[in-house]
Amino acid sequence: MKKTVIFATVVVWVSMLCAQNIDRKQVVTRNNPHVTRVDPLSSLTVGNGHFAFTVDATGLQTFPEEYAKGVPLCTMSDWGWHSFENKQSFKAEEALVEKDFGRGHKELYSAQFREKGRQQDAANYLRANPHRLHLGCLGLNLADTSLVKNVDQTLDMWTGKIDSRFTYNGQPYHVETVCNPGSCQIATRVETKGRAEVVFRVPYPTGAHSDDAADWGKDKKPLVRLSYWENRADLVVEIDNVKYGVKISWRGKARIRKTNRNEVMLSSRKGRLDFSVQFGDRVYKNFAASGPLSGVPFTEHYTRSATFWNEYWKNGAIADFSHVKDPRARELERRVVLSQYLLAVNDGGYSPPQETGLTYNSWFGKFHLEMIWWHQVQFAIWGHPDLLAQSMDWFVKAAPVAQRIARRQGFKGVRWMKMTDPSGEEAPSNVGSYLIWQQPHFIYLAELIYRYCTNHKTTNRTVAKAKAMDQVAKELLDNYGPLVEETAEFMSSFVTFDSVAGRYVLKGCIPAQETLKADSTVNPPFELSYWLWGLQTAQKWRERKGEPRRADWDDIIQRLSPLAVGEDSLYLAAESAPQTYRDIRFTSDHPAVLGAVGMLPQSRLADDRIMRRTLNWIWDNWNWDKTWGWDYPMVAMCAARLGEPERAVDALLMPKRTNTYLVNGHNYQDDRLRVYLPGNGGLLTAVGMMLAGWDGSTGKNPGFPADWDVRWEGIFPMP
Repeated sequence: MKKTVIFATVVVWVSMLCAQNIDRKQVVTRNNPHVTRVDPLSSLTVGNGHFAFTVDATGLQTFPEEYAKGVPLCTMSDWGWHSFENKQSFKAEEALVEKDFGRGHKELYSAQFREKGRQQDAANYLRANPHRLHLGCLGLNLADTSLVKNVDQTLDMWTGKIDSRFTYNGQPYHVETVCNPGSCQIATRVETKGRAEVVFRVPYPTGAHSDDAADWGKDKKPLVRLSYWENRADLVVEIDNVKYGVKISWRGKARIRKTNRNEVMLSSRKGRLDFSVQFGDRVYKNFAASGPLSGVPFTEHYTRSATFWNEYWKNGAIADFSHVKDPRARELERRVVLSQYLLAVNDGGYSPPQETGLTYNSWFGKFHLEMIWWHQVQFAIWGHPDLLAQSMDWFVKAAPVAQRIARRQGFKGVRWMKMTDPSGEEAPSNVGSYLIWQQPHFIYLAELIYRYCTNHKTTNRTVAKAKAMDQVAKELLDNYGPLVEETAEFMSSFVTFDSVAGRYVLKGCIPAQETLKADSTVNPPFELSYWLWGLQTAQKWRERKGEPRRADWDDIIQRLSPLAVGEDSLYLAAESAPQTYRDIRFTSDHPAVLGAVGMLPQSRLADDRIMRRTLNWIWDNWNWDKTWGWDYPMVAMCAARLGEPERAVDALLMPKRTNTYLVNGHNYQDDRLRVYLPGNGGLLTAVGMMLAGWDGSTGKNPGFPADWDVRWEGIFPMP
């Protein structure tokens, strides 16, 4: 799958067509986060989608231990991964279990094990390895957070600069921090009175499920090798079998020296340090080309950052809520703008993002393919399909593994894994291995990019631009088409034909509402609806390529089971669920039934009247304390499509713990997940749909109440 210059050019053309009269800079900057104290939940991040650097109230990573249980102070990339030594030579085959779901063939799934022994050890090792690396902490040489006073810190999202002012033991500090948009590099300017000292130190990875990936124990220190010249230094970091480089360059007189096995200090007696730190691995695409940039002043790094972020905000979409009288609009705009920034920083890389992005590790730093919808659909809706397209290349690399999984289980095509890493290998799981709702995501994402690049052909005035867009459409069909086909091939082979009822059923799976079990679940409603939409769209792709429709796919489309209705005239969590909602298992976790009309367009499978009753019942009775951040946008999208805009807004702003947005914009879930980017992405997708509409919607801002005068530009409608 190749990227083209033409594709990037189309993004710019479309943004120019959408440009109107909103003062974008004003919308962005009035929502800049402002921090006034040392608060572990108020960390701020600079980054470029491939690399992120998260700082505390000092503007650097001065107090990582104190922030470890908040929003941690990590330096992470999409290339930095580590594995502990596989001393017992565990193999993926050792974590497989055989299942019989009545489909007439052997199915092997990668699982976890309760009984102690080699299988359990193998599954645990494979689940935790590889894990994402914390590349190193860069902080001021200060020791006590209680001495930090008078904090005045602002992230200027328009330029990507964090400006931090504070006093330490009465001494004033001014720290400015930016990220280079083209490499894994941060630049900093520190001004104080007396000596200025910064320390770079590298932790050993923990390999834990959810933490800052930093083990500062004395018995596990990485080795940092130092070579230095007058104004620059090269570091080589060795952590077991992983090796990467760090380049430090500075202006003026400063001294660099090793202070420990894993620690280097840069200091200046004049109270001023102007320096940059670049991280690199040979597989990172821009590292070799960008160079160390020795002697480049902070102002130049700042200019590059400002140019990057100016273009991001100007070329994408924007929404202005300042004309809305409802007092809640101010908070909704804050969440929208901060989410746009955070997702560009954390989710715009070369592989699908993890739940916590590049901010800190969750699920060992691995990414979940069912969540890519919630992370990255918003890029296409909000005018940045190029950022979505970057991670689409990963699917091509992972396709051979996905094909192997499908063959192992007796299916055709490719079965997209749930929890994985850059290699595409699946992590053992008693839930994730049985999920299927990630399967149509590739089709959905490919369709969004195709729609973006073809829906504006008639608005372009020149023949040259129209021809260029035609070329982009052809390249998209050539590049994405084979995997759209293989993805749908698995879907068609996964359904089971019920010859008695003359219908196709989905079984032997865990749905998005993960409280249901694979052994007993039949026909979950969201998955049925997504199977219908996915196969219908795959047929469109065949027709666009001039190929005939698949008769077997059309048969499934025509005879796929309807959504099950219970005794209360409500849609059930699955056809196999109790006929009325009484069991807590069916009223906790994701109310995924609402995704059948919301995330997806209305279809023949779902009746709007029944879905509206189901929405109302869920609203009043669901166990909202057992939900996740993307559930609220999902409810909002369902309400919007059903013509209930007031409820859609109420859903987006429902006052629940998992719908909390911190001062830095992060969607807080609980003590373990202080960052949850699927909530941010879902928010943007829902708001975008409520403003620009969806196929078949009419009127201005169809998902918002009539008195919500939200002004916007550059947003694209949902399917």
